[in-house]
Amino acid sequence: MDNLERIKCQKMADEIADNVALSLGVYEAFCNTPREIFVPVGRYAYDLLAQPIDGSQWISSPLTVAKMTMALEVEGVDKVLEIGCGSGYQAAILSHLAHRVFSVERIASLAASSRVNFESLGLRGVHVRHDDGRSGWSSFAPFDRVLLSCATPEVPKRLFDQLAQGGILVAPIESNGAQNIVKFKKLSATEIVSEVLDECLFVPLLSGTA
Repeated sequence: MDNLERIKCQKMADEIADNVALSLGVYEAFCNTPREIFVPVGRYAYDLLAQPIDGSQWISSPLTVAKMTMALEVEGVDKVLEIGCGSGYQAAILSHLAHRVFSVERIASLAASSRVNFESLGLRGVHVRHDDGRSGWSSFAPFDRVLLSCATPEVPKRLFDQLAQGGILVAPIESNGAQNIVKFKKLSATEIVSEVLDECLFVPLLSGTA
């Protein structure tokens, strides 16, 4: 990343920090991840707005990415599963905080382009799979953290099954026409507690692949 990109990233990180309480690690992750790589229209890359990407999908607002990342409490954990890779920006942020990130994307073209984006940044700890996100990635389970980058009325049981005991899952939950970021903590195989954090807006979690 060159100096100009770093300046743009830091300016955006400062704007995020004016609205969301960031840990130093999360702040630095934003400073070290050039968003323009993940946004088709580069001149809007550092606006605090969601942006359209391929496949009729969207890259979330940096404010939403920050809220989700902070809720996940991901710094220093080993394995994170993300459902809904998109162009890869959220996974790239997570890669600066966790040792390994496993991201599932149902749209083949987005899975392929996200791999190119990660390679261009030298992010070797991010692994992408083209598959139905509702299936998770069982061969690498259990995961310390699970993040859904797509909205659902209910988190699929299979994803909770792949979450380690004591782990945290963060998801946009849709109810009564509204979406909210909800933080779940798996206390045991049969006990999960939840906390509603903030309003949000995500594309839906869909079954199958495209």
